Amino acid sequence: MTNTPQFQRPNFQFKGRKSPLALTFGILVVLGILFTALSGFYADWLWFKSVDFTSTWSTILGTKAFLFVIGGLLTALIVMANVFIAYKRRPLYVTMMVESDNLERYRSQVEPIRKGLFIALSVALFYFAGSASSQLWSTWLLFQNSTSFGVTDPQFNMDISFFAFRLPFWQSLISWGITTTVLAIIASAIVHYLYSGIRLQVQQDRTTVAARVQLSVLLGVVVLLKAVAYWFDRYALALKEGRLITGLTYTDVNAVLPAKAILTGIALVCAVLFFATIIRKSWILPAAGTALLVVSSVLFAGLYPGAIQQFQVKPSESSKEAPFIQRNIDATRAAYGISDVTVTDYQATASTNSGQLANDAATIANIRLMDPNVLSSTFRQLQQIRPYYSFPQTLDIDRYTVNGVKRDVVVAARELNIVGNPSRNWINDHLVYTHGFGFVAAFGNERDADGKPSFTVGDLPPKGALGEFQPRIYFGENVPDYSIIGGVKTDTPVEFDYPDDSSPNGQRNYTYTGKGGVPVGSLLNKAVFALKYQEQRILLSNLINKDSKILFERNPRDRVAKVAPWLTLDGDPYPALVDGKVLWIIDGYTTSAGYPYSRRTVLSDAINDTVTTNTGASALLRNQSINYIRNSVKATVDAYDGTVSLYTWDEQDPVLKTWAKAFPNALLPKSAISEQLMEHVRYPEDLFRVQREILSSYHVRSAEAFYGGQDFWRIPRDPSTFGANAGAQPPYYLTLQMPGTKAPVFSLTTPFVPRGGRENLSAFAVVNSDAGPDYGKMSVLQLPRNTNIAGPSQVASNFEAKPEVANSLSLLRRGGSDVVLGNLLTLPVGGGLLYVQPVYVQATANTSAYPLLQKVLVSFGDQIGFDDTLKGALDQVFSGNSGTSAGGTTTGGSTGSTNNSSLANALASARAAYQDGLAALANGDFAAYDRAQKRLKSAIDAAINAQSR
Repeated sequence: MTNTPQFQRPNFQFKGRKSPLALTFGILVVLGILFTALSGFYADWLWFKSVDFTSTWSTILGTKAFLFVIGGLLTALIVMANVFIAYKRRPLYVTMMVESDNLERYRSQVEPIRKGLFIALSVALFYFAGSASSQLWSTWLLFQNSTSFGVTDPQFNMDISFFAFRLPFWQSLISWGITTTVLAIIASAIVHYLYSGIRLQVQQDRTTVAARVQLSVLLGVVVLLKAVAYWFDRYALALKEGRLITGLTYTDVNAVLPAKAILTGIALVCAVLFFATIIRKSWILPAAGTALLVVSSVLFAGLYPGAIQQFQVKPSESSKEAPFIQRNIDATRAAYGISDVTVTDYQATASTNSGQLANDAATIANIRLMDPNVLSSTFRQLQQIRPYYSFPQTLDIDRYTVNGVKRDVVVAARELNIVGNPSRNWINDHLVYTHGFGFVAAFGNERDADGKPSFTVGDLPPKGALGEFQPRIYFGENVPDYSIIGGVKTDTPVEFDYPDDSSPNGQRNYTYTGKGGVPVGSLLNKAVFALKYQEQRILLSNLINKDSKILFERNPRDRVAKVAPWLTLDGDPYPALVDGKVLWIIDGYTTSAGYPYSRRTVLSDAINDTVTTNTGASALLRNQSINYIRNSVKATVDAYDGTVSLYTWDEQDPVLKTWAKAFPNALLPKSAISEQLMEHVRYPEDLFRVQREILSSYHVRSAEAFYGGQDFWRIPRDPSTFGANAGAQPPYYLTLQMPGTKAPVFSLTTPFVPRGGRENLSAFAVVNSDAGPDYGKMSVLQLPRNTNIAGPSQVASNFEAKPEVANSLSLLRRGGSDVVLGNLLTLPVGGGLLYVQPVYVQATANTSAYPLLQKVLVSFGDQIGFDDTLKGALDQVFSGNSGTSAGGTTTGGSTGSTNNSSLANALASARAAYQDGLAALANGDFAAYDRAQKRLKSAIDAAINAQSR
C-alpha cells in the first residue's frame, strides 16, 4: 500500500507590521471600485427622481435583483450541492491501475485548491445564472400581472393571455431547469471521474453505487423536464411560423400534436426507468428507454408528420388547410387591429369633364404642396438664422386652427446644433450653448410669389398667428448630450439665449428656471457626473455651484424609452404647441409575439420606406419581431423642462392593462389629456406602416382566395426617388373627404398596387387621424381588377413622358438648377383618382440654395396638367375648369383664389365640427360636444370673414 503524499500549506504570513500606506492605498482602491460600480445606479436614480418615475426605476431594479438572486442562488445551490455530494461520496479506496495513477496526479494538484475552486465555481455560477435570469424581468412581470384578453384560441380553448404572458415564462423556467440539471450532471460526473467514482477502463462496475444513483436521478430529472417541455411544445405550435401561415396546420393538428403527447408519455416512462436505476444496478433499461425516445422522436415528430404532409395534405392542400388559413386570417386581423376595416368597391372613372371637382372643393383647397421631406433645407436657409441652429432632415405635419379655420401645417422645432458653433470649447458646449429657440410652422397649401413657404410662425424671437409660448428647446432630437444650467456665480446670465442685433453684445442671455434637471452642486454629484462623462471640469469649474443642475438623457424618445422600457416607440416624435409650451408627442405601442395564429412581422422591415430609411427610424426597431400591436399610449415630453407624461390611449388593451398592474403609477388616464393636446394627437405613422403591410395580404378574408394569393397587394415604390433600389412610398398625412362621407378629415393615406410586378392601382387606404369619435377608423377603396387606373410609378413615368413636361424639366436641369420632385399625392376625388406632385427647383451653383416650389404636376385618368399653380394644372386636366379653387395659393396679395380657399376650408371645418358634435351627443360625451360647438362657431365666423373679403 502506497503512502498518500501529504500537502503542506505554505505560510503566507507577513513578517513585521503592515505598512499603513499600503493599507490606506488598498482601502482607497476598494472604495474607488465601489464608487465606480455604484455611481451609475446613483445617477440613474437621480434622473428617475427628476422626472418623478422613481417607482418605475425601483420596480425594474427590484425585479432584476430578485431574479438575479433567485436564479443565481438556485443554480449555484443545485450544481454545487451535486458537486459536494459527488465529492463526499467518493470511494475511499481505489483499485490501483494506470488510470488511477494518472488521476492521482490531477487530484494531488486539485486537492490543495479544492475549496477555492468550489468557491470560485459557486460565485461564477451565481453571477452568470443570476445575470441571465435578471434579463427575464419583463417576462416575469407579464406572468405575475397577466390580464385576460377575453378571447380564446380555436385549438386549445385557452385565453390568449396564456400564450402572450404565461407560456413564455413556463418555457423559460423549463429551459433553466434543463440547463441547470445538465450543468449539475457535467460537474458531478467530472468529480466522480476525478475521484474514481467513474472508472472507464474496467470491464464491470464502472460506476460506484453513489455515482450511479446520483447520475441516474439527475438524468431522470432531465428526461422528466423534457416530458414537460414536450407538453408545452403543443401550445407553442399555435405560434409556429410555417411556410403557409403562422399557427397549427392540418399536419400539426393530425400528426404533430398526437406525436407530442406520445413523446410526453415515452419521456415520462424513460424518466421512471432512470429513477429505477437507483435500485437496479444495470443501465440497460434507461438506455433502452432513451433509445426508444430518440427513435420515437424521429418517427413521430419527423417521419410521420412528413408522410401526412406529403400524402394527405399536398394532393389537396387548399381544402385541407382552409380551416387553418381562416384561423390565421381572423387572428392576424384581430391582432393588428384591422378587423373593422371598411372595404368599398370603387368604380374609378378615368374620364374628365369641366367642373368635375366641384363637390370636392374642400379636399382640393387642402391639398398639401409643401413636402416635409423636401423643405428641411428651405427651413434652414429661411429660418435657421444662425449656424448653431438646425432643423431635422424630415419635417412634421400637424394641424392648427388659424383665424378659426383648421389648417394643415409643416412644423419643426429650431434646435441647437452645437457642431455649427465656430467657437467650440467645453464651456461653450456645455454651459453657454444649452438650448434651441423657437418653433416654425408653414401652411401646407400656400407659398409666396417666389415659391417659398408661407410661415405662420417663425423668426427670432418667434412671432405669428399661434399665440405666445415658451420657445426654449432644452429637450429635443438634436441637443447636446449634457448641459449644466442655472446657479451661475456671475451677475450676468451665462447661457446664450438667442441672437438680438438690438442688444449691446448682439445676443440675449438667460438663466434656466425650469424644474427639469438633476442637482449637480454637491461634491458627490459633481464626482458622479465627472465620472459618468469622463470630464474633470465638472468637478473643478467655478461656474458650477450649489444651485446648478445637469440636463442629460435629453432626446424625447430616449426619455420615454427610459421611463417606459416596456413600450415600443414610434420613430417620429413631433413637436406641437400645446397650452403655451412646445411638447414633443411620441406614440407608444404595446406589442407581443404571443398571439396564436397571428402572422409575425419584423418591425424594421414593415416600416421601411424612403422616409424611415433616410431618418434611420427603421434601424431603431431592428429585428424586433411581433404579431400583436396597439397604439396604447400617447407620451409627451416638455421641450423646456423635460417633463415626461404617459397617457393611456387604448383603454381596452389587455397588454397595457398588464403593464399598468406592474407599473401602477406610470400612466395618466385618458381624461387627463388637455383639449389643446387632443387637437394635436394624430394616428401614428409606424403603426399605419405595419398595418398596411399586413393589409396588403389580409384584406383577403376568404381562405380559398388567400391560398391562391392572386389578389395580394404591395406598397408601390416611391416615385419621388429614382432607380431600381427606390424604397417603398411612405404614407402621407392629408386632409381629405373620402367618397360617401360628409366632410374632410385629417387622414393618413397610402395606395396599393398588385403584388407581382404590375404598377396599376389596386386600392387606396386611409385612416382617420383626428382625435374624434371616428379616430382610427380605416377605410379602403378597392378598384375592380379589370380597371386599369395608373398607379404612382406609372403616373410618374407618364409625367416624364409628356413632351411639354419633359422639355420644361430638361431646360430647368440644363439651366444650372436641380429639379426636386415632391411627394406624389393620391386623392379619390371627382369619381376617380387624382395625382398631385409639387415640383421644386434649386440652384446648383450656390451652396446656400434651397428648393422653391415652382411647378405643379397633376394627373387624372390619361390627362396631365403642368402649371405654375395647382389651379392652373387642374384646369388643364378638366377642360379649362376643374370646378374648384385649388390650394397652393400665393400669399402676400389679396386674391380671389386665396379667399375662396379660406372659405372652402372654413365650410369644411364647420361641417366636420357639426358631424363631430352629433356623434359626441349620440355617445353622451358632453365635453366633446362642447368642444365641437366651439369649433363650429369659430368655423362659421371664419366663413363669414372669408365671404366678406
